Amino acid sequence: MEVALVGLRVLREVAERGTFTAAAETLGYTQPAVSRQVAALEQATGARLFERHPGGVRLTPAGHALLRHAVVALDALDAAERELRGEEDDAGRVRLGFFPAAGAVVVGRALAALHREHPRIQVSTREGGTPSLVRALRTRAIDLALLTSRPPHRSPDTDDPPLHVEPLLEDRLVLAVPAGSPLAARPAVTAEHLAGETWIGSPAGAGEPLLGVWPGLPGRPQVRHAARDWLTKLSLVAAGAGITTVPSTLLSAVPPGVRLVTLDGVPEERRRVSLVRLPGSPTASMDALVHALRQEAAALAE
Repeated sequence: MEVALVGLRVLREVAERGTFTAAAETLGYTQPAVSRQVAALEQATGARLFERHPGGVRLTPAGHALLRHAVVALDALDAAERELRGEEDDAGRVRLGFFPAAGAVVVGRALAALHREHPRIQVSTREGGTPSLVRALRTRAIDLALLTSRPPHRSPDTDDPPLHVEPLLEDRLVLAVPAGSPLAARPAVTAEHLAGETWIGSPAGAGEPLLGVWPGLPGRPQVRHAARDWLTKLSLVAAGAGITTVPSTLLSAVPPGVRLVTLDGVPEERRRVSLVRLPGSPTASMDALVHALRQEAAALAE
């Protein structure tokens, strides 16, 4: 079997991004060029590597098998390039992915604590939804991911080898409402009080639910504003543009003009924040970041 190096890089990028188009944009290729590279890989391996689904593509079992070896080979080549250029190895670097709300409180405080204790460790971060971060883990584009889940808290994917999932924090959803609205003055808010309210939501991607709207409420929510960043959502709430849902752990990041209230008469919406990584022994730098994240999660739970 003869495969080209560029084909392996394309394989990893498509697997991480989830679409040929997104991979092409990242690599600086055209979409047809990416398709040709995948076709060449499939011809060389004699196996179908991707299958299409609504919103993108996913690896076949053969694709997963090739990706595991491709990642090892590409990482080794990258390490060789760094050594030949006289650069330091990446043992002191950690790549962390996190869901949007985690960046407002958990991540920033954990990185500050890590810098105080281990100033030489370099952490790079990226924000994303669960599907994109899981793909990034599988392709080793990131080392650790903070993910959120609803009961019954299944594994974020079913691929092999199983991901290592460590629960860090249990949280619950609350409503963020304008401080001057009638909702903020009520001792208890019910679903009936929310009829006709304008919601501020997050764009829903393939395989991801609409965020910012209380799950399961009757009727069709009026979502007039869309923002993925939680601080932007809260600023819109403060401006009176609508209401949104937030984790209760965001209390310390709530700007003036916003009140957090609970919703009565409906099932409580619990969320779990977990730290997820590939199986195997983490590096010392990863362990140090994990410790900082655990400490911050424990502080928020108090």
